[in-house]
Amino acid sequence: MAQCVQSVQEFVQDSFVPMVAVLCSDEAERLTRKNKLNFAELLRPFCRLTSEGHLRDPNNQLQVVKNFRICVTKVVPGASPQPSGTALSPGQRRRLNQVVLSCQPLEGALSTAVAAGDYDLSFNDEALKCSAPWFSSWRDTLSEVCTSKLFTATTPWFEAYRENFLQSMPSSDHEFLNHYLACLLVVSSSEAVPVEQFVKLSQEQHRIQHSGDYSKPKWFIPNTLKYYVLLHDVSQGDEQRAEAVHEDMKQRYGPQGCYLLKINSRTLPAEQNEQIPDPWSQYLHRSDPQSQDQLDDDAVPALNSRADENSGDVAEEARSADTEGGRPDPDSASSSGSLRVLADAKKGAGEAEVTPGTHGACLTLGDHDHIRQFVQEFTFRGLLPHIEKNIRQLNDQLVSRKGLSRSLFTATKKWFGGGKAPEKSVSEPKSTSGLLYPPEAPELQIRKMADLCFLVQHYELAYSCYHTAKKDFLSDQAMLYAAGALEMAAVSAFLQAGAARPYPAHYMDTAIQTYRDVCRNMVLAERCALVSAEILKSQGKYSEAATLLIKMTSEDSDLRSALLLEQAAHCFINMRTRMLRKFAFHMILAGHRFSKAGQKRHALRCYCQAMQVYKGRSWSLAEDHINFTIGRQSFTLGQPEKAVQAFKQILTNDSRQTATQQGAFLREYLYVYKTVISRSGVRLPHLPLPCIHSAATRVYFGHERRLAEGEKQAATHVSLDQEYDAEQASMWCKLEEQLVAAANRGGVPANFQPSQCYLNNQTDNQRHPPAVVEEPVVVEVMFRNPLKVPLALSRLSLLWKFAHDGHGTDGGEDAGEELVNNGDASEQEVGMPLSSRDAFSVETTQRDDLVTTETILDFHLAPEETKTARLRLLPHRTGCLSITGVVYDLAAASSPETPDDDGLQKAEPVVVSGKQDLKIRGPRLNHTKEDKMFVRYGPDRRLEPIITPPMPLMEVFFLQFPTALLCGEIRKAYVEFCNVSDVSLCGLRVASTHPDFFTFGSPSAGTPLSPASAENCSAYKTLAAAPGSAAARETLVSADDFGPASDVVDIPVSGALQPGQSAQLPLWLRGPDQEGVHEINFLFYYESPEKGTKISHRVVRHSVFICASRSLSVQASARASTTPPQRGPDQDGGGTLVFIDVENINTSEAGVREFHIVQVSSGSRNWSLSKCVNPAKEKDCKVSSRERAKLCFRATPCKPHQATSEDADMFTFADVHLGGERIVSSATPCGDFFFRCRRTSESRRADACPSGPRTPSGARNPSPDASKDLLRAVDECDRLDLDIIVIWKAYVVEDNKQLILEGQLHVALQAVGKEATSLAPKQEAQEMVLLKFKSDPPPAAVLPATQLSRLIKSNLHYSETYAHNFTRDSVCVVPVSLVLSNCYWTDVDVTVDLRHKTSSSEWSECACSFAWVGQTRYRLSLCPRQTRHLELRACFLAPGVYNINTHGVCAAPAPRQDGDSATQAEVAQHSAGPALIVIADSGQ
Repeated sequence: MAQCVQSVQEFVQDSFVPMVAVLCSDEAERLTRKNKLNFAELLRPFCRLTSEGHLRDPNNQLQVVKNFRICVTKVVPGASPQPSGTALSPGQRRRLNQVVLSCQPLEGALSTAVAAGDYDLSFNDEALKCSAPWFSSWRDTLSEVCTSKLFTATTPWFEAYRENFLQSMPSSDHEFLNHYLACLLVVSSSEAVPVEQFVKLSQEQHRIQHSGDYSKPKWFIPNTLKYYVLLHDVSQGDEQRAEAVHEDMKQRYGPQGCYLLKINSRTLPAEQNEQIPDPWSQYLHRSDPQSQDQLDDDAVPALNSRADENSGDVAEEARSADTEGGRPDPDSASSSGSLRVLADAKKGAGEAEVTPGTHGACLTLGDHDHIRQFVQEFTFRGLLPHIEKNIRQLNDQLVSRKGLSRSLFTATKKWFGGGKAPEKSVSEPKSTSGLLYPPEAPELQIRKMADLCFLVQHYELAYSCYHTAKKDFLSDQAMLYAAGALEMAAVSAFLQAGAARPYPAHYMDTAIQTYRDVCRNMVLAERCALVSAEILKSQGKYSEAATLLIKMTSEDSDLRSALLLEQAAHCFINMRTRMLRKFAFHMILAGHRFSKAGQKRHALRCYCQAMQVYKGRSWSLAEDHINFTIGRQSFTLGQPEKAVQAFKQILTNDSRQTATQQGAFLREYLYVYKTVISRSGVRLPHLPLPCIHSAATRVYFGHERRLAEGEKQAATHVSLDQEYDAEQASMWCKLEEQLVAAANRGGVPANFQPSQCYLNNQTDNQRHPPAVVEEPVVVEVMFRNPLKVPLALSRLSLLWKFAHDGHGTDGGEDAGEELVNNGDASEQEVGMPLSSRDAFSVETTQRDDLVTTETILDFHLAPEETKTARLRLLPHRTGCLSITGVVYDLAAASSPETPDDDGLQKAEPVVVSGKQDLKIRGPRLNHTKEDKMFVRYGPDRRLEPIITPPMPLMEVFFLQFPTALLCGEIRKAYVEFCNVSDVSLCGLRVASTHPDFFTFGSPSAGTPLSPASAENCSAYKTLAAAPGSAAARETLVSADDFGPASDVVDIPVSGALQPGQSAQLPLWLRGPDQEGVHEINFLFYYESPEKGTKISHRVVRHSVFICASRSLSVQASARASTTPPQRGPDQDGGGTLVFIDVENINTSEAGVREFHIVQVSSGSRNWSLSKCVNPAKEKDCKVSSRERAKLCFRATPCKPHQATSEDADMFTFADVHLGGERIVSSATPCGDFFFRCRRTSESRRADACPSGPRTPSGARNPSPDASKDLLRAVDECDRLDLDIIVIWKAYVVEDNKQLILEGQLHVALQAVGKEATSLAPKQEAQEMVLLKFKSDPPPAAVLPATQLSRLIKSNLHYSETYAHNFTRDSVCVVPVSLVLSNCYWTDVDVTVDLRHKTSSSEWSECACSFAWVGQTRYRLSLCPRQTRHLELRACFLAPGVYNINTHGVCAAPAPRQDGDSATQAEVAQHSAGPALIVIADSGQ
């Protein structure tokens, strides 16, 4: 329950105080009216005594009365009888409603905060701001956080209601607490005969009490105390006469029965700066409770009607306010008229006009003391003795009537011992019929005595009397009387100081139940509940108090139910374990009942406090209900701004409401929003719908690409339709770096930034992106409709700001940093896109010179749809452009499924204009220590482009570009470059992810003008060949003729492309070597002839997918010839045999059945094909599906004059044609693709073997350092570096035409004995390697045995047939010459052993009866490339066929002279095969 200013004991004591009536003469009333007060009001601030009073109980024990207070009210003669006391009169209800209405939280008052878990609740007028979820910094408004055990908040409206309710309690016959105990008779000293006036007033009081004409007011005892007061006006009256009259009164009424009160001592008006105390202002709103019935029930009919909470729209409610029968809201901003009617009604009832600051103007501080002294004198010398006397009389009467002991106090004390607890329950009555006791009944006398004891704070005796009366009433089934006795017995037990008796809460529960259910008296039940709840709260029993208050809610009084529900909610929040959800739930119930009672402001406050608990807790339906109610209440109270904020939350949050309900919410919001705009004058307010995902905003700079025109295919470039891929972006960036490096002589500038014409949330947006004048800026904004109803947006466009930078301005007034935006206010229209508004042509013309804004006229969003809108700006001047948001008109789209509620024609939808900001937060910073400690975000400037001067703009088109090729197929296409800007362009270059896929050819190469798309037309340069010639035709070319060794290709365009000019070039394509779908990316580079611009260059992207089908598989291998190299240039000795296997692996795709191998060419720095050694003499080689052919060629080193050329990049092309014509392989496009494929394969080998640089293959004479590395030397011996080009043709029939497909495959032979293939090697999955924390020592360099076995070539020279006469000489000696050749570039130690026995069983029989004579073991050393001859002699004993190749040759690299290398073990060398000799017998 809320915190009370008073303590519980003070509250209960002040709830039941002695009642004193006042009867004044007309002249006395006139004297008090000088102070704008009547006599009762004059005494009211002084009715609480500051000193203690004393009286004696029936046992003659002294009883101390502390903090005693009396209630003085005016008795109006001739008052009509009041209705029954079971309910409040309409006037009293109106008064209570007005009291609650006028008591509101103070603006700016200190707030009381409750911290419970992760909740922070505020209880003051700022709760409207604090509780609303849209108020982000509401915690800053909490100025005080309570740290005590219990957290409470004051509710002054409830205290005011409770006080006025208890004062306005109608008097009843079953109790005497609010009956008058005394009557003050007031007469002025200026009366002619004051004593006669006293007699008249005394008779009037007697008539009112005893005539029986009036049932109200009621009097406590028949012999009412009459106290005579002579009122003297000091400023005008005769003081001596007043003293004389007072002495006469003492003689008549006794010194204790009269008093002379002097007032109005002030004779002059108070000065302006003089402080006049006004203790009456805080009491004057509490009018006499007995005079409330005099208000006309029809004075304010609006306050008596029920404030129903209509479920219709606020818009409809506002439109039909004049026709509906509902009452005007007394708490709305326009309710001043109702309050004025209520004030007039009070004034007509005879009450004084209340004007703050004018009360007691004729009174001095001495007069205040006189009044205070009078009240104390009356109480101590008149009222308390009178009460003591009546207590004794009642006690004596009861004792004499019942024959009890002398003192009832003693008897009851003996019967009901002080330590005995009261009964726990009271049995239900058998009859509910009421029972009326006569005034002289003993039961009523006991009750009267108990009330008197209670009023003078004798709670122990009062409890005993209440307890006795309770039993008597229950035995008589007088339930109303019994309930009253139970109620006061419980209160008396609680107020007893230091009593061992606990508070009998069940007494109160029974009393409340009896009042409510049996007696049907909700007034008494409410009073009982209010008192009991305060007592339970003081004992920390908040749960019981909340239960009690909730039980008292009913439908007969919305105001009472609302107040009690609010107090129950406060009980839940003050429990030891705070029940926050129950608090919020009951606050919502209280707000609902406040709304029904017409207390809109209190209803709004309750809903706002409940929102503090529900917000952000996934209670979406509850939040929607609360926000909707807050919005409606705020709008009704004339606070449309707060209503807009509340409705905004319903629409922006993910609501689970039905579509019908959301449609109603939307209509409410639009109507309220339009009202706010019309009142506030804000031209472009912020709209909450639709939701904008700012982070998903994408920006595109430049014109959108043109689609295909006829046979032309435009470059794909970049568009908003493409999805962003980080890997692709990285790939494009690398290509651009290559192009920029090529344009800047191999170096990338330090300020290089990759071109970004497309920005999103994954790109680097920390810098201002460049945009070009007269090129559009396209912004794609993502809208989301969170509702289940459609939304209609119209006139959708961008908001922007523009700052001049001095470039491109016409005059000095536009230079500098002048800031212009299209959201500036104007009289006609504000913030709308200038190019789409006709209302202000001057502004439109001025701003269209800067930026032209495109407008989307209609943009519809389906329910829960996410949709993007592309908005465009066209800048016309250089400067800084900042896109700040979007502006549009919002309306609820009409849906055919939602008919009008009344079935009538729907009204025109409400349309509001507003904007939303595009605020994009950058990425989270994580660089420095501060960034990691705090949450910091970097900038995102994708919407802040810098407009640069005009730049060239190029478009690229492709003609006859294929989509499918055979592996290695050559196809000719065309590419066209168009300059579509007003600036010339130059420096065209292109880079690609597949540089071996295309070539522009050499400018000097002669090629056919049309591609190979018709019969007998070739893409190659073809020459007629001599028939029957198998020798190769060699051509020496330079690699520089085919472009530099780079992946960047200069586009051969002569000069610069002028504006509007275009250039068309042939483009040769070669199908990839690996089958499948290949994505091939081109990046075209161009720049402006003018240097120093903000944009140094521009690029055009193009991506194409090529489907490659299998064609041929070429495998090649080389074997060293056994013939030693010859010295003579014309001798055909030595060389290498090249074997080529060609297999048709095509699966008859594209109608290809067979391939024709028309030519085999080679290209190398060191070797060349010399001739074909195939025995077949066919013109060409034909390979059908799944067939294989084998070709054999002899490769020889290049001629000496070619090999020793100073240019290391000279290549020898050798063409061996197999048909009737010869294709020049060194011309375009064959030579171009040869060099491109070679560079690609070299880069792949370099990537595959990054460790240790290898000796360039073009180095003919190795450096001296090369001989130090044995591994490299051995490897160089076997290196060939011979590239084979296999050129093929295939015939295809398509559309009844025979087409010729041409292609070429490349095989790179790196070394002798290693097989190479034209197919790209498949990447095998890398095996997992165990993690080693300690690296192993590097292994020793060991030469492989297969390479060491080919160090020496050995050949035997002898006569194949030798005749000898064995008859003459039995021993035949034949001279044999053994030739040893060192094939390596290092010294080799050789050992020749003639006694070596061959292990081959095939020639073992031929080696019998044969022996070497002379020296049989030789040890010699051969220098690099040296040849030596050994003269041997073979001895034969019989004629026959002998294999004399039985010697063994072992060799090893000679150790280095520095001794650092270890001695290598000798390895047996490969023999050249059997050497057969025929020994004939010439003697036969």
